[in-house]
Amino acid sequence: MTLANLLSESQIIPEMAAKERWQAIQELVDCLVASGKVDRADEEAILESIRQREETMSTGIGFGIAIPHASSSKVGDVVAAFGRSSAGIQFDALDGEPVFFIVLFVVPKDQFQTHLRTLAAIAKFLNDKTVREELTKAENIPSILQVFENRSTRP
Repeated sequence: MTLANLLSESQIIPEMAAKERWQAIQELVDCLVASGKVDRADEEAILESIRQREETMSTGIGFGIAIPHASSSKVGDVVAAFGRSSAGIQFDALDGEPVFFIVLFVVPKDQFQTHLRTLAAIAKFLNDKTVREELTKAENIPSILQVFENRSTRP
């Protein structure tokens, strides 16, 4: 599973409005609702699942990256949204620094292995400094998506 498989143009926010963690999570879940990946009726339940996970430990993993995630019975497949912030978002990250790239994903309940594989793939992808530089330079949604697609075809 790659981010290129999970994301479409409607699931990318090139410049997030959020300034802090909970606003960012809400903005990305709103994006999933707007793109039709999450039913509006299920939005609160999904937000609550992510909140519960986030309260155990921030998913701001350092290097300007956050990966909020949860399992939910409200989705049938893995769904994801990507947001970028040039100003940085206070996310209570492990290194205390703001985050610039956020991938929020939700996995169907009881798919623990899928959850772990998805989290590992996203973390590995964003831990590449070259990827972060390319995402920073990308001028619009199609060029952001192109970074994901280009990287998913490389060995």
